[in-house]
Amino acid sequence: MEHNGNWASRAGRKRKLEEQDKGMLSLSLDELNEDLLERVLSWLPTSAFFRAASVCKRWKSVSDSASFKLACSEIPSREPWFLMVDPHLNQSTIFDSAERSWKKLNYPPLLKQSSNCDSIPVAASGGLVCFHMGACNFIVCNPVTGSCRELPLVHAAQENHSLLAVAMNAQNNQSYTLVLVSGELPKLSCKVYNSSTGCWGEEIFLRRKVDDSQEFDSNDDNAVYFLSKAGNVVATDMQRSPSKQYSSVITVKDGEEIVYFLSSSGTVVSCNLTTKCFSEYPRLLPVFCEYSIDVVECKGEMLVVVLSEFFESANLRIWRFDESIRSWNQIVAMPPAMSHEFYGKKVDINCVGAGDQIFICLNSAEFFRYVVCDLRTNEWIELPKCFKNGEAVEFMSAFSFEPRIEASV
Repeated sequence: MEHNGNWASRAGRKRKLEEQDKGMLSLSLDELNEDLLERVLSWLPTSAFFRAASVCKRWKSVSDSASFKLACSEIPSREPWFLMVDPHLNQSTIFDSAERSWKKLNYPPLLKQSSNCDSIPVAASGGLVCFHMGACNFIVCNPVTGSCRELPLVHAAQENHSLLAVAMNAQNNQSYTLVLVSGELPKLSCKVYNSSTGCWGEEIFLRRKVDDSQEFDSNDDNAVYFLSKAGNVVATDMQRSPSKQYSSVITVKDGEEIVYFLSSSGTVVSCNLTTKCFSEYPRLLPVFCEYSIDVVECKGEMLVVVLSEFFESANLRIWRFDESIRSWNQIVAMPPAMSHEFYGKKVDINCVGAGDQIFICLNSAEFFRYVVCDLRTNEWIELPKCFKNGEAVEFMSAFSFEPRIEASV
């Protein structure tokens, strides 16, 4: 009898706990105080938040709250969005890596103005994207909120220099710097815009860093020929496609800011903004080899992506430079069954890094593909095509950014 009594007592306690749990489960988000509601919503993926914001006026008003933006800023990272660029440079389409789907973004009003209609994205960092409008005009935009800032014009003297690279570095989505590298090798200079001060700094002249162990390009004849990113032999004044013409990345290593970009001859150039010097990395492949190359940044590290052809087959490999032995080391490679399809088709690659991922656009006259490589697992995933009016849309490149409502221009 005592055993049965204990059992009845335990059963009664269990029913009470179940009733309490049901009461907690019936608590709706409407009953949360404002601070707690904002913290809950801040953890939603950005796409999910905008869907939730359409549910009621209270949730929609949260997006304009300063405390909500502060809560969002405390989220360590968000799955990247990729802003796509099509051959006509008039698309505003993103690929949401969290939901693995294509989405249409409203173009910011400032970029819709007739004077800015030809602007093209040239750099991105954090939750911001920088657009270039020709000459030395730049607009920084938060693609999620549509907020924009037109930067002050660069000093007229800078317009006389050939712009080689544009790099952007956002700090905690509250401030950022924009770096312009200009000139012709070996005479390079740079200018830096700081959003905290709202102005451009003085022009910095870069000196060549000479290293006895470093290899430099040499040619027997006076004319210099190289293979463009599309795989064609061209002269040194050949320009890249507009959206990637100033393709570059920026890293911070041991407190030193370093900008990396591709020279006209296909070598990787490193510009150390702290020590005010530059250097050229050894060439990955001989100049006469047919290949397409791009430089990316992943988790603070510069990597190089190369599509090349050997022995009647194409291969796509990702390389890291080992400073200690002054040599390139392969870290991952696309499975041959995937890369062989590219052989003989003059494929051009345009790539962008985001954390442990590299988004690769592959384009040729015959086809186009979008592939994401996971560096941790060496997994290569071909993405579905984006369709508009029943036809697949071709994108020539992409820019990676974190969809952050709180990112300030």
